[in-house]
Amino acid sequence: QDAEIVRTRDPQLLARCDVVVDVGGEYDPGRHRYDHHQRSFTESMRSLRPDKPWSTKLSSAGLVYCHFGSQILAGLLGQPEDGQVVTALYDKLYENFVEEIDAMDNGIAPAAGEPRYALSTTLSARVGHLNPRWNDPDQDTEVG
Repeated sequence: QDAEIVRTRDPQLLARCDVVVDVGGEYDPGRHRYDHHQRSFTESMRSLRPDKPWSTKLSSAGLVYCHFGSQILAGLLGQPEDGQVVTALYDKLYENFVEEIDAMDNGIAPAAGEPRYALSTTLSARVGHLNPRWNDPDQDTEVG
């Protein structure tokens, strides 16, 4: 609630952060490091939670959802974390929202073979339009 959000790739600044998401090249939930950009990273919802059926490689968003989604939903709903309502909502939100983010972020195509249509308005695409282009000389992410 009172967290300060820092956008950086500076390893010295990252080392001082309590939680690091999508940067740093490290997945270590014990230290609250949730990056999926290492070549060796292959985790899916199923590999981390064997009771879940989804095998899509997780993005950093999926990692955070995997580790904290049930807890957050339980708090918002005032329901037990292991209750039927939270479990059903957790599964539906992953299957119908977060899994798409995981797939898009990891370059997983929505269909085998030639897609029938272009996906141009996904959440990932919209967020991507907020960031500077990779070759933009001004990489200031705070410029609006």
